[in-house]
Amino acid sequence: MTPNLGPLVQSFFADHLAVQKGLRLASIRSYRDTMRLFLRFMTDQTRQPIARLSLQDLTFDRVLCFLQHLERDRGNNVRTRNQRRAALNTFFTYLALRVPEALAACQQVAAIPVKRTPLPATHYLEEAEISELLRQLPRQGRHAIRDRTLLLFLYNTGARVQEAADVRVEHLELDSPAKVHLHGKGDKWRICPLWNETVNHLRQLLAERRPAVAPTQPVFCAGRNIALTRHGIYKIVRRHGAPWDTTGAEPRRVTPHLFRHTAAVHLLESGVEVNVIRGWLGHVSLDTTNRYAELTLRAKAEALRACEPTSGGLAVPRGNAVWKDDKQLLAWLNSL
Repeated sequence: MTPNLGPLVQSFFADHLAVQKGLRLASIRSYRDTMRLFLRFMTDQTRQPIARLSLQDLTFDRVLCFLQHLERDRGNNVRTRNQRRAALNTFFTYLALRVPEALAACQQVAAIPVKRTPLPATHYLEEAEISELLRQLPRQGRHAIRDRTLLLFLYNTGARVQEAADVRVEHLELDSPAKVHLHGKGDKWRICPLWNETVNHLRQLLAERRPAVAPTQPVFCAGRNIALTRHGIYKIVRRHGAPWDTTGAEPRRVTPHLFRHTAAVHLLESGVEVNVIRGWLGHVSLDTTNRYAELTLRAKAEALRACEPTSGGLAVPRGNAVWKDDKQLLAWLNSL
């Protein structure tokens, strides 16, 4: 007997994604949004209520029509279409394991190709720009110290916006060597060092909270120890960073993720080895980190000068990267 669609969808979210794959809530919500759109599309196609949909209605042709609907009718870009396709592929792979009779349709869905799309433009702030942005932040007001600490924290750590929202007091170690434990993608933790200035601002931020802050309370709050959401952090960054937006062929908007790109590029320009940056940002693949090497003309110019031959035809001796000669930095990294 073929199982009903409803229990399969429920077990996909409650067991497969949450328990078997161990995905975080934000990732599960992304799958939820895709399935919600897909099931609504299916009700329009079959002209029957969602409660009466069956596995036989989930055909390969309808999946193709749904992906076309996303681009043609909803105006989604190719990257969004590819993301929805990947979510459906995961769901149909799960169906193939639970309902062998649906294997043929599931294999067809798995064979739907990913549409090629150029990598999105990656922008960042120059050192002078980030310095001026931080300098011009308000110093008076109810949330002045919180906003200043938040932006400095994002620049220091290169944290994703959700990682910053999830930081709790117990994740901070403010004694030397100061560091923060960040909970990132794939339920993975990483340790990120903190500058002295960041530590001082964090101490001041926590000292202003009364009564004493409990270890499980959020570091960045909207009020009354309620954690800022990712959307709240986005609004704060946009409010203070909007004057540094740029227009033109590739417009730049100052967002929390722009601080992540800025941290990566400035680390690279400072001579920090790319594998250290990969661990700093929590990238799974080194290819992701290597993208930042393409962002700055200064880095390319320095590499060109390092390889330029002298008049005698011999290459200029290459100096070691700064981080390799800095024993204090190495000792600090090793202590983390």
